[in-house]
Amino acid sequence: MLLTPADLGTLAAGGLVGGVLGLIGGGGSVLAVPLLVYGVGVASPHVAIGTSAIAVSVSALSNLVAHARAGNVKWPCAGVFSVAGVVGALLGSSLAKLVDGRPLLALFGVMMIVVGAAMLRPTRRAERADVRLSRDSARELLPRLVGTGLGVGTLSGFFGIGGGFLIVPGIMAATGMPMIFAIGTSLVSVTAFGATTAANYALSGLIDARLALLFVAGGVAGGFLGVASGRRLASRKNALRVLFAAAVILVGLYVCARGVIDLAGA
Repeated sequence: MLLTPADLGTLAAGGLVGGVLGLIGGGGSVLAVPLLVYGVGVASPHVAIGTSAIAVSVSALSNLVAHARAGNVKWPCAGVFSVAGVVGALLGSSLAKLVDGRPLLALFGVMMIVVGAAMLRPTRRAERADVRLSRDSARELLPRLVGTGLGVGTLSGFFGIGGGFLIVPGIMAATGMPMIFAIGTSLVSVTAFGATTAANYALSGLIDARLALLFVAGGVAGGFLGVASGRRLASRKNALRVLFAAAVILVGLYVCARGVIDLAGA
């Protein structure tokens, strides 16, 4: 079957998101919805959110395998955070389906601005490399993991994003684990949140399976290129992150403006 212009646009959009994820390690999934709506031409923001959630989940799962092999996943912490977050993702995605598409896009634009600002903010926290969830530490860690997981999962489900930009600092704040462990541990949650959101949207018929497949295929190819480029540009990753954060803020401003214009013209 020949690829249509929309198919090619979806492959390119997936490639861009995957490339960003491979290059700087996070944040790329926030571009998925605006790329599908304004780049590919997906008419329904809800379909764009549901479809992108599949790509987010698959991408996180592929990265999780490598981190698990490297021993960067603290599984008990990941399990508690993910279970709490799945409840939040189910709640958030259910609420999002009740919101009209136009204000939802405007809210998404606000979220993009917040994401960009968060990426520009330096993170300096005391680290506890040996932290683990056990009977002795449960009284301290469980409330933090459950509360943070529930909040982040709700935001992830509502906007259909991976939420890694929130999950990583959230896990670090709740447990004190170093960033490399927080990144590996967060991928369990990103996979679970994306799958929960996608399943909830699929139950309402708000998934385009063909677009999802093409987006994932583009993301895999872009991810390989991003990782390869990232190795060559390792010394410039901070500069690349700043540039990408600025781009996310600008796109967020555009999405907000379009959302307000659409609401005013309704």
